[in-house]
Amino acid sequence: MTSPSATQTGIDQFLRREEEKDLLRFITAGSVDDGKSTLIGRLLYDSKGVYEDQITSIRKATVNETAGTLDFALLTDGLRAEREQGITIDVAYRYFATPKRKFIIADTPGHEQYTRNMATGASTANLAVVLIDARNGVLPQSRRHAFIASLLGIHHVVVAVNKMDLMDYSEQVFHRIRAEFSSFAAQLNIPDLYFIPVSALLGDNIVTKSDRMPWFEGASLLHHLETVHIASDRNLSEMRFPVQLVVRPNQEFRGYAGQVASGVLRQGDPVIVLPSGRTSRVKSIVTYEGEVTRAFPPMSVTVSLEDEVDVSRGNMLAPPSHPPHVTRCIDARLVWMGDQPLDLRRQYLIKHTTQTVKAQVRFIRYRVNVNTLEKLPAPELRLNEIGTVVIDTHAPLFVDQYRRNRATGSFVLVDPVSNATVAAGMVTGRDPRVADPTMPDAQPPAEGRIPETEREKRIGHKSALIWMNGGAEVGFAVESELFRLGYLTHVIAAQTDGSVLLELAHNLTAAGLITICAADFLYEVERERAGALTEPGRFLEFDVSAFASPEEAAQAIAAELAARGVTPPTA
Repeated sequence: MTSPSATQTGIDQFLRREEEKDLLRFITAGSVDDGKSTLIGRLLYDSKGVYEDQITSIRKATVNETAGTLDFALLTDGLRAEREQGITIDVAYRYFATPKRKFIIADTPGHEQYTRNMATGASTANLAVVLIDARNGVLPQSRRHAFIASLLGIHHVVVAVNKMDLMDYSEQVFHRIRAEFSSFAAQLNIPDLYFIPVSALLGDNIVTKSDRMPWFEGASLLHHLETVHIASDRNLSEMRFPVQLVVRPNQEFRGYAGQVASGVLRQGDPVIVLPSGRTSRVKSIVTYEGEVTRAFPPMSVTVSLEDEVDVSRGNMLAPPSHPPHVTRCIDARLVWMGDQPLDLRRQYLIKHTTQTVKAQVRFIRYRVNVNTLEKLPAPELRLNEIGTVVIDTHAPLFVDQYRRNRATGSFVLVDPVSNATVAAGMVTGRDPRVADPTMPDAQPPAEGRIPETEREKRIGHKSALIWMNGGAEVGFAVESELFRLGYLTHVIAAQTDGSVLLELAHNLTAAGLITICAADFLYEVERERAGALTEPGRFLEFDVSAFASPEEAAQAIAAELAARGVTPPTA
């Protein structure tokens, strides 16, 4: 007879093994009737992830039971409206585990009108399973969901070509769909793309390899889910700790509670407190179970520092060597979820990590046609539309580019009146530590090109880039005064896409001119890129509102240019 202590030990060991298992979050997406819910139901059923009472329940609810086959979609289509219409409306979450890994599945809607629900389910996923009906091939909604998965930083996408039983398990059909989808996906940022032919209804290639498709040499869906490598997807190199709460249980202890967003936090590590810029070191890291020497995502801990520094909710602890970008202006992609269109005149609330601040969308750069990936001009964003925007905030945010860090690169916009979430956002602005692939790099002069020194001799002065606010009228007034002083100048005053503005500025400065960027909308992201592209000493920033007149501003700019060795030939 087994002793109680031995039984308890066995239970503890089992729970410890379960706790140490890796967790994979994945979503299923695709067009209507592609079989997403059926696939999940079959996956749960064949992997023994369904209780007997659930099986009994869906057996009773199955209306068209064919040859003894259960309606597996009923395991996930939980809403009455979903069962009545035979579609998925809301995101249905299911949990199951195998000896190798734990899983959380999000079954997302296929209808275009529920795209926002799909984006919600994808926001925390490591992997996406995009289903395609073998009879219909790649549909617009298939492309839409692949684009959203890429947009939300999902590195692993499985394309499951379903209902192969209705196409006589044709190898040609599978390869045709694979070629078509691969052509579209080549335009997206999807590092890991895996194709698999399946029949969700009959269980082919779901949990075990199918004998009906011997031509397919890959693994079954479950085997791929169990073995796909996701450990490197998480940013463990840049520590970010947003402060949720200041803990002061007594006079002897002052700590800062929150969840580690990324990186590894270690006892003794130097940290900088944002936005104040004060520095200290980690004195202790405390959890519910006791003190630990290090913490990593998604651990919730309380951190105490060696020095008495002012830290409050909404602040962030980060390494002084590579902190996040502190800014009041961000470039971002938005998935618009509000029933009312985006209004550039309205203020919204932006929720980012532990901060909630007022924000306003100042400019829509473009809207993306998710079927063709074409960039289109847009005066507004409507429900389920995706666009690139510039957002101003009333307080600084501590952000990273979304593709580098999903935790600090994501946010939501909230309507302050209804308190409804109206958009999900991803920061796309250039990280100062990363080269901008969209802009030309500085290259040595190629043979046949006019050297910079020759241009300077012909024009009579070196080039420079002046970054100033005030709009076109002020810009032209400043240009007139600089031109009178002997400088060869040109003003960029068009309200245009940031990348176009920067390309113009780069080309005009390379041509030897004194280039003045004085557009109506100038943003911090563009300013940083412009500064990075310009030779040190030839990039000037001016707030012309600090001067009594444009002429006075021009005189100050001319004096600064002269101090940096940029003088006109008449000087």
